[in-house]
Amino acid sequence: MNKDFVRACYKDFDATRLFADAPMRFHTTFRIGGPADLLFYPKNTEEVQKIIRMAKEYGEPITLLGNGSNILVRDGGIRGLVIRFSHKMANVACEGTDLIVDAGALLRDIAAFAQKRGLSGLEFACGIPGSIGGAIFMNAGAYDDEMKSVVASVKTVTPTGDIHLYSADELDFGYRHSIFQSCDEAICETRLHLHKEDVHIILQKMQDLNDRRASKQPLTYPSAGSTFKRPPGYFAGTLIDQTGLKGLTVGGAQVSQKHAGFIINIGNATAQDVLQLVSVVQKRVYAKHAVELFPELRVIGEL
Repeated sequence: MNKDFVRACYKDFDATRLFADAPMRFHTTFRIGGPADLLFYPKNTEEVQKIIRMAKEYGEPITLLGNGSNILVRDGGIRGLVIRFSHKMANVACEGTDLIVDAGALLRDIAAFAQKRGLSGLEFACGIPGSIGGAIFMNAGAYDDEMKSVVASVKTVTPTGDIHLYSADELDFGYRHSIFQSCDEAICETRLHLHKEDVHIILQKMQDLNDRRASKQPLTYPSAGSTFKRPPGYFAGTLIDQTGLKGLTVGGAQVSQKHAGFIINIGNATAQDVLQLVSVVQKRVYAKHAVELFPELRVIGEL
């Protein structure tokens, strides 16, 4: 990494929000990943603009990261700058039935904020362990609903440090897909459009969904959430279970015995363990069912 860039960052930003050689296992829900050259926690959109322009000036690559769910960082780590959207940039404001949300706000916190104000539409997301920025990037969903149904607009910072405002119909939402997977823009702020409902009805729905999640998913182990996308006409977890792969282990990575759609970290798993296990599952499921499984988790970083 360019030492002049590092010096410039420490000169222009609060040193308590900059971390050199930051182990990414502390920044992903999988608890896996080698070091990032430099990790930065911005506190507002203006700081995102500034550091993106600086990185461009010094020729440093940029990786954008939210809460680190749905992510597998390879064991070699990440070169260049990682911009980590977190509680440092997580404001939530209410305008009528709309919420204005910073990228680092967690879905569970936004859902709770909405519930207390009698605003419905985000109940499906109350148990998803991600930030709003990452959820929009992946068009995250659960229980037959997805982010597409509530996002009204998204404000981003482009690779040149400019502001871009997207309306909902420009976001190219699809199954676990958005326009941001084919561009390098940093999601900084989102407007969510919700609707009024009784606070007790909303709370009951959230409690029911969280109970369902806790009864079915391996929440006591680190994971990246659902490992595979749902194949058309099938459920990935069911196919994996029918192939007899529950409990299959490579190193510290295991196909969950509670829900076969999850690969979990049972202790000091490496990214290579996970990738080898993913490959074995794909091959065996295809051999038995002639159905291809494609990973939902996003793999980043170097070997």
